Amino acid sequence: MRSRNDARLLFTLILFLTPGATHAQGKRPLNLDDLASLREVTDPQRSPDGQWVAYVVTSSDFAKDKKDADVWMVSWNGRRQVRLTSSPDSEENPRWSPDGRYLAFTASRGEEDEKKKGDQVWLLDRSGGEAQKLTQVKGDVSEYAWSPDGKRLVLAVDDPDPNEVTKKEEGKPETKPPIVIDRYHFKQDKLGYLGARRTHLYLFDMERRAIEALTSGVWDEAAPEWSPDGQWIAFTSRRGPDPDRSSNTDIWVVEAKAGATPRQVTASTNPDGGRPAWSPDGKFLAYLQGDDPRFYAYNQNRLAIVPVEGGTPTVLTGSLDRSVSSPDWSADGKAVFFLVEDDRAQYVARMPASGGAIEPLTVGRRVVRELSLGADGHAAVLAATANTPFEVYALEGTGGQLRKLSAHNDGWLEKVQLATVEDFTTRAKDGTVVNGLLFKPPSFTPGTTYPTLLNIHGGPNGQDEHAFDFEGQWLAANGYVVLQVNYPGGAGRGSKYQKAIFADWGHLEVVDLLAGVDHAVAQGIADPARLGIGGWSYGGILTNYTIATDPRFKAAVSGASSSLQTTMYGVDQYIVQYEAELGPPWKNPEGWTKVSYPFFHADRIKTPTLFLCGEKDFNVPIAGVEQMYQALRSLNVDTQLVIYPGQFHTLTTPSYLRDRLQRYVAWYDKYLKPKAATPTH
Repeated sequence: MRSRNDARLLFTLILFLTPGATHAQGKRPLNLDDLASLREVTDPQRSPDGQWVAYVVTSSDFAKDKKDADVWMVSWNGRRQVRLTSSPDSEENPRWSPDGRYLAFTASRGEEDEKKKGDQVWLLDRSGGEAQKLTQVKGDVSEYAWSPDGKRLVLAVDDPDPNEVTKKEEGKPETKPPIVIDRYHFKQDKLGYLGARRTHLYLFDMERRAIEALTSGVWDEAAPEWSPDGQWIAFTSRRGPDPDRSSNTDIWVVEAKAGATPRQVTASTNPDGGRPAWSPDGKFLAYLQGDDPRFYAYNQNRLAIVPVEGGTPTVLTGSLDRSVSSPDWSADGKAVFFLVEDDRAQYVARMPASGGAIEPLTVGRRVVRELSLGADGHAAVLAATANTPFEVYALEGTGGQLRKLSAHNDGWLEKVQLATVEDFTTRAKDGTVVNGLLFKPPSFTPGTTYPTLLNIHGGPNGQDEHAFDFEGQWLAANGYVVLQVNYPGGAGRGSKYQKAIFADWGHLEVVDLLAGVDHAVAQGIADPARLGIGGWSYGGILTNYTIATDPRFKAAVSGASSSLQTTMYGVDQYIVQYEAELGPPWKNPEGWTKVSYPFFHADRIKTPTLFLCGEKDFNVPIAGVEQMYQALRSLNVDTQLVIYPGQFHTLTTPSYLRDRLQRYVAWYDKYLKPKAATPTH
């Protein structure tokens, strides 16, 4: 329903602290100035010789009020760390040439008119010199990959926006033409109104600097990957009479020459996707097989392999009731590596390509992401444990032997006193096991109750995990116990758990959320008279459901949410899900009314609520918070609406991110801190 990427604010890092760990001598409390010190480390890529790892570091520049991403690399032994780009424009997606001489990346550089044309591929020669612009494609290069011989690139290019005014004609006003729409799925957050825009594959010849189209039509193509012999390209695409009406993607291959006709490899009625991975001999593709398209919002991927020539796929992880991602082959083709999303954690695993036992390669209460496997069987990953944010690590051997390579956040962590984060488990009234995380403020004293905030993740197909997000730490730094409760519909607990809320939103989730609150109260941690609740996206939607169900919360924050769900039909980007899960409103008015519970029971809400949203949000459009704000204002419940100009579903402007956090704490403080913490005995 709401993507996991929308669930959390700012950078998602890792932290798991043992009790008492935050009481180190000389450390200061967290403050909002620390936003400028945080670094988001992403996209590790091992060099062909295995001696270097390229990656991206993103920071917030508050002076310019923008984010900036740069490409770095670190040696495999961890002794050398080099910043490769330092322009005011962001550089991302580093990819090594097969011979290791060049490092390419994508960026939108130059004058403003040039930047509007979108990202292009740039090239760094490791022998020295400035990066050179390699491609000048009409459109935005969203993905690319080197051919095995290094002579060509395959590009995934987003069509340019025909309505974008790029050059003013002398004497004529800059008036955009009307937007003409005839698509079923016609709008998308950030992209806006889609029109006829698609993403297609192109071949780029390195020597001639020439480009030619590889695919065309009314379909989108993504995740292109070259075969080991350089003759074929595998990709994912959703094709059919009207691809907008389905979520069923398949794996396709096409000969790497202009005019070739793509050939379908998988034909399941379930979505087949991920980034297809070629076996070393080029005979098989590993990919992700999803659930029945009806369960679009609750999908749990399985690892599968299929002969390139076609045939019946083999599902390798059919007995593993967990979602997997990022498959890759061992150099000898005998094993497949992948990531497993487990209860509040994520780990690397390996299993025989012929099937058999799954072997975890990392262990513990940590999250490991973004696997870049080398020919030697070692991998570069993003990982963190204990009090370490996401950094680049070397994974060598089994048993969780991770060796740290980068250290972009170490200096900041040495100065800041953070919350203690603990697992907790309880049971809901219906007997369901409820798991979550509990943040204790640095000043936490056992035997004292604290104002407590139920901070709800979005999705719903996501989870709160041992991953540090600035929002949770900021709330705890202001004296709050913070509860992050994983609820049905989320990931990490199996397929049945995810699908439990199908066409029944805001019911079982609220039961489990309240169970987490009851647990904190029973433990003598949460003050029952000072409870707050909040979330963004589906977390905001569940905030609305909860305060319309239980009046115990004295303050609420609802970001990018909706409640009168019928009005989201044709207004947001989820038309495929709605018709598969609920059916059209005129065929199932009772179902649509049921999931609109918070709006039709707004008169039961007594909780002062702060509503927030990005002005240009097409994911959960601003009408959702406007309607609930208007309802509570009509009912004389204390409320406020904050709109962030020019922002989409996920806020990106640093000053707005800071402003939002300030408003959260000010709103909660107003209602939850009329008195000091009260000893329980």
